[in-house]
Amino acid sequence: MAQQQPDLAPDDALVGKPLSALSTPQPVIDEARLAANIDRVQSYMDGIGKRFRPHIKTHKIPALARQQEAAGALGINCQKITEAEVFADAGFQDILITFNILGSDKLEALGALNDRISDLKVVADSETTLRGLSEAFAGHARPLQVLVECDTGGGRCGVQSPAQAVSLAEVIVAAPGLVFSGLLTYPRAHGETETEAFFAEALAALADKGIDCPIRSNGGTPSLFDAHKVPSATEHRAGTYIYSDRAMARAGHGTLQDCAMHILATVVSRPTDTRAVIDAGSKALTSDLLGFQDFGHVVEVPDAVITGLSEEHGVLDLSNVSPDARPQIGDRIRIIPNHTCVVSNLFDRMVFHEDGLITRVLPVAARGRVW
Repeated sequence: MAQQQPDLAPDDALVGKPLSALSTPQPVIDEARLAANIDRVQSYMDGIGKRFRPHIKTHKIPALARQQEAAGALGINCQKITEAEVFADAGFQDILITFNILGSDKLEALGALNDRISDLKVVADSETTLRGLSEAFAGHARPLQVLVECDTGGGRCGVQSPAQAVSLAEVIVAAPGLVFSGLLTYPRAHGETETEAFFAEALAALADKGIDCPIRSNGGTPSLFDAHKVPSATEHRAGTYIYSDRAMARAGHGTLQDCAMHILATVVSRPTDTRAVIDAGSKALTSDLLGFQDFGHVVEVPDAVITGLSEEHGVLDLSNVSPDARPQIGDRIRIIPNHTCVVSNLFDRMVFHEDGLITRVLPVAARGRVW
């Protein structure tokens, strides 16, 4: 009988074993760094008196959302309906979906979700989206809460001015089946001045029209420790902070030592003295560059450069690494990814550890939930 590979054992059988028991490639999460990231951000939000709503797209794991909630988070942020359904199944009631929802199939699923949880909220930035929402919810016993999404400098979705935000709020107030619940933005990093100016002007105009605006939702990890510079915001949303990644460290959100996720990989080839090949390619590390010239930071060999990825292989340039420090075939390395959120959607499970001993193995429950 063929010997069973370590990573084919039941998940609970891995608990207590060293990380060397895992087959690679495999993301592993440092429990101490994870807890410190959660506590540091929640303590800051508590200190400035803002609600904190974690964006669960980074981890897609209900147990981690519970950990964030236990620290003081109030509600969660999902990006898609099917992702929200996973967390509703896990018992979460206060869910904000930050995506324009269009199409009869999605609206039907949204209606069913609104019927089974107590506090569902969505966003919209056009009358077209609102028309679909209103038509879908006009006959529902529970109206749908809608926030107007505002572009305060991020350059993605959102109305382009406070006046447009107020106009769309008036449409929501008049629409059957809908309730206006506030304003939301995903701003550019370090764009707090623009965001506050936008929110303040929109709030004044809404007040002039007698429209209450209970929620003003700001977002983003890179500059979240400047959230106090947006006093008009009532809550902040962030996702990447829980694991952090190379891009967040570059943006000033902590350092590489705060990154809780590492991807374990094995050197499988050394074709030349200055080239190594690992078993982690685009299916493990993601091809996101996010402004970097390479595909991740190698912890053990920081001067190594991951120059290219195919699906299953990663190529390391070792030219700047001293010959005696270059990894050999069979050696394992840890990589901090450029973008941790994408990595979560590439794996069925996440392995957690303390000082190299496995503490728990959790399924990535909302993996692949992209509509």
